[in-house]
Amino acid sequence: MTQQALNPWPQTLVGAGVLLIGLALAAGALAIPGDAGYGGVGPNFLPWAVAVVLTLCGAWIVWEARTGGFRQMDEPSGDAAYWPAFIWVSAGLLANAALITAIGFILSCTLCYVLAVQGLRRAAGQAGANSPRAWATDVFTGAVISAPVYWMFTQFLGINLPGLTSTGWL
Repeated sequence: MTQQALNPWPQTLVGAGVLLIGLALAAGALAIPGDAGYGGVGPNFLPWAVAVVLTLCGAWIVWEARTGGFRQMDEPSGDAAYWPAFIWVSAGLLANAALITAIGFILSCTLCYVLAVQGLRRAAGQAGANSPRAWATDVFTGAVISAPVYWMFTQFLGINLPGLTSTGWL
């Protein structure tokens, strides 16, 4: 039995945190009107779905922790935190939040993706993480992910996201 399995409290606290987040989302979903739209689904459907899933996952994590812990969990390796990767990912999230209204959803989300992936590449010790090819691949992949998301929200769902132009396509 591993050291982690002997002390269930860290795992229990993680599960309780997930459970509380799920319950908080459910409380917030109560304030969203439930009028069904064109497809028969109202604006409160997704918050309720997320709240239910998080609450179930949190309860399951607590149950697992209290009945012997995560039995198949590998022993931790290396440091508990790799701070340079944390800084890269945090910079991506903060840049996205700061720039989304100035440069639009697509470019800010692409930047967030690039910075986060660069941090994760470095944390994994990937050779060539700083190469121009890796940067170009990350920029391309980030744009390929964020552009369809933007278009789906703005063109198909009619939800206004910050754009670079007023056309709704960029």
